[in-house]
Amino acid sequence: MFVGGVPAIINRISFTGELGYEIYVAPHYQLKLFEEIMEAGKEFDIKPFGGRALMSMRLEKNWGAWTLDYRPDFTAKETGLDTFINWDKEFIGKENAQKDDSLHKITPLIVETNDIDVTNNEAVMNGKDSIGYVTSGGFAHFVNKSVAFTYLDKDKINKENKIQIEINGDLFNCSLINEPLYDPSGQKMRS
Repeated sequence: MFVGGVPAIINRISFTGELGYEIYVAPHYQLKLFEEIMEAGKEFDIKPFGGRALMSMRLEKNWGAWTLDYRPDFTAKETGLDTFINWDKEFIGKENAQKDDSLHKITPLIVETNDIDVTNNEAVMNGKDSIGYVTSGGFAHFVNKSVAFTYLDKDKINKENKIQIEINGDLFNCSLINEPLYDPSGQKMRS
């Protein structure tokens, strides 16, 4: 379709947690598209925002990020992306993907800290035992919480376990996030 006179491919998808679209255009149309969107959005007080803001918003929705939380060393079952696989279809690697017996699952955590956040590769501890490492995280501004993603054997984690993350030599208590912190039902994306 055309957006502001620019030929584009539109995909209704949201990494922000709000109703949103990804618009794909040839590189030489990007400036024209940006100008048209900004002009059309004036009445709504439209403002650009950066990639770091986008990464903060995805934390509140429990969405992992490519190359950080989703990468070749984690299986589809571990990431939860197996729900998007058509198991009735034949594909390379299907047999191994179906045999995946990993007990680890991507696990978002709230880190109880006010002045420091994880980046990645920090140790996740249960007492004196290292039980994983942080794949990504940061500060989720809308909910005012520090969030970290890791892969844990959730069958071994319960309320009696004390999960902590080591940041710069200090241990910070954590709690499991069981549903998205922002708009858990996903209504805002479907409006």
